[in-house]
Amino acid sequence: MTRVLVVDDEPQLLRALEINLRAYGYACVTAVDGETALAAVAEHHPDIVVLDLGLPDLDGVEVIRRIRGWSQVHVIVLSARHGSQDKVDALDAGADDYVTKPFGLDELLARLRAAARRAGSEVSAPVITTGHFTLDAGARRAVREGGEVRLTPTEWKIVDRLIARPGQLVSQQQLLLDVWGPAYAKDVQYLRVYLAQLRKKLEPDPAHPRYFVTESGMGYRFDP
Repeated sequence: MTRVLVVDDEPQLLRALEINLRAYGYACVTAVDGETALAAVAEHHPDIVVLDLGLPDLDGVEVIRRIRGWSQVHVIVLSARHGSQDKVDALDAGADDYVTKPFGLDELLARLRAAARRAGSEVSAPVITTGHFTLDAGARRAVREGGEVRLTPTEWKIVDRLIARPGQLVSQQQLLLDVWGPAYAKDVQYLRVYLAQLRKKLEPDPAHPRYFVTESGMGYRFDP
């Protein structure tokens, strides 16, 4: 089920969209301001964000910029601002689509379907096989030396980020943002603890990691 976060400070519109999206089979989360929206993106990991620009605390363009600091979720702007510069600013900040109010429900649903198709085509759940273990990201299954290894949901989130870019450095801050959200952007101890757990479960010699490698002071990389 596609999860949609709708962000708007108009209670009637927000409620109407929530009811209609659920009726059409979407899982819907709502937020009434920018800070709540940012927290919801970090907590719920929506597939699509439908965002009004005129929010009471943060301008919608700033919300898009902040989301893009740690997430590639599809953002559809839904705004009463019709000016071309408003559209340019939103798209330059990282929005994927722009719909002006008033709008038809059919049009919004069509754009949601298109965004869901793009999101689906971009998602790849790889199967990684090394000399010591296999990781099936889609099935959430890890096998080491013929035995299944249980990874926690948080450990899988870290694995997902690292195996998506094999051999490439992923910074500490990026991992913290992706896995825990912006409130934890400086809590590097979280990463140390969870990487130590991952290594104990998967590495042949956790004290000298072969696969989940630390780049001191910078981040981590996965070497298949």
